[in-house]
Amino acid sequence: MLKQTQQQKLLQKLSPQQIQLMKLLQVPTVNLEERIKEELEENPALEYGEDTHEDEFKEQEDFDAKTDSEGDEEDDFEPDGSESEYDNIDISEYVSDGDDDVADYKLRDDNYPDPDESNKTIPIRVETSFHEHLLSQLGMLELDDHQNAIAEHIIGSIDDDGYLRREVSAMVDDLSFSQNIDTTEEEIRELIKKIQEFDPAGVCATDLKECLLLQLKRKPQDDEGVNTAYQILENYFDEFTKKHYEKIQKALSLSDEGLKASINQIIKLNPKPGGNYATLNKAESYVLPDFFIMNNAGKLELTLNSRNAPDLRISGGYKDMLREYDRGDKKDKRQKEAVLFIKQKIDAAKWFIDAIKQRQHTLLSTMESIMDYQREFFLTGDETTMKPMILKDIADRTQLDISTVSRVANSKYVQTEFGTFKLKFFFSESLSTDSGEEVSTREVKKILSDLIEAENKRKPLSDENLTKMLQDKGYNIARRTVAKYREQLNIPVARLRKEL
Repeated sequence: MLKQTQQQKLLQKLSPQQIQLMKLLQVPTVNLEERIKEELEENPALEYGEDTHEDEFKEQEDFDAKTDSEGDEEDDFEPDGSESEYDNIDISEYVSDGDDDVADYKLRDDNYPDPDESNKTIPIRVETSFHEHLLSQLGMLELDDHQNAIAEHIIGSIDDDGYLRREVSAMVDDLSFSQNIDTTEEEIRELIKKIQEFDPAGVCATDLKECLLLQLKRKPQDDEGVNTAYQILENYFDEFTKKHYEKIQKALSLSDEGLKASINQIIKLNPKPGGNYATLNKAESYVLPDFFIMNNAGKLELTLNSRNAPDLRISGGYKDMLREYDRGDKKDKRQKEAVLFIKQKIDAAKWFIDAIKQRQHTLLSTMESIMDYQREFFLTGDETTMKPMILKDIADRTQLDISTVSRVANSKYVQTEFGTFKLKFFFSESLSTDSGEEVSTREVKKILSDLIEAENKRKPLSDENLTKMLQDKGYNIARRTVAKYREQLNIPVARLRKEL
């Protein structure tokens, strides 16, 4: 609550333009187009720009000539307005000859040279969801309306990964209160067994053990490895998950080959039967890079992806209305209110356009500093060449606030010849070596990852051994720090990395 109050106080001190910039800095390129569309819908004074300036000038000349020809006519003021009221409205900056240069703003994207690319028709993706796939199989069962309604409720309770985590007793209550269907736990369990026969194998299981057993039941039962694998999961599941293979081998009197064949059967099973299907049928989550860095003969070239930022400008119609009002003789109260409204909308449009400009400048300035700071990485792609870098380092170089740099780094991506990286990837703390040199913790993590990858999986390295190996390389690091880095890399302990 205190944090929110401090943020509100900060926002009160900022101008509307600064607030616009703060909000826009947090928007990644992939969402910028939607943000601009929202602004266009809210503000009619803002519009897409087109290369039609010559036509605008011609129309303006025709309008000026028409206005001059009518300027000799004298009209009286409306009774509900006065000249003094009009004098209070300053619209000189809106109707001056050079206002187009201030208002017009173009965003070009050199990375997409085809100007017609954005106008191409995008095919609509037709999908079948995971739950729709299960419901389509429901029609193959001979169920009455009562049972069918219960089965649909069960399928609707299955999670996207394929598991049924809802308690049977809770589903009895759900059906009773929400659908006025009376049922029993026994009836629901019978229908669950039928749904567990659906594809994909293992669906509608309540836990991992049941999921794997359901999949093994569909394999050839005359296979010795399948039968042994079933016994392992049924009777020694905890030992299997903890990789206590010696206990399993001794209990079932298995040879090394027999144990290995059974384990291979298990590891081929799918622990998330709905996961793959759900991923296949979800609209892809594209990562649209905000920046592009190219290595041109040893010279790094940075470009900003502005594909989702169309040309923006102040509406010519709104400016024409102000020009007409400025040249007219009738200036009543209603007209004054209209002019004030137009000015407000034009000011808001200018603020937004300027915020877009500042966003582009801030993004480029920040990314350029990151590129210069981590120059060796962008040239080689070697993570071990990365320097320790924190937000303050970039803030000092760009003369920006740390919070501004943080907003730029959040949810932004840069595409390089070595892959696409999140900007946060380049920030890391430092660690000292025996020589007193400071190195990036990311460099240490990369070496740690390489050591684990190259280890003998039958005798994986313990955290203590990894610590000693890193210390032998000159890194001053404690065992608990190695354990922390290993966990951050999502690498399990040595016992769980062991293979047969």
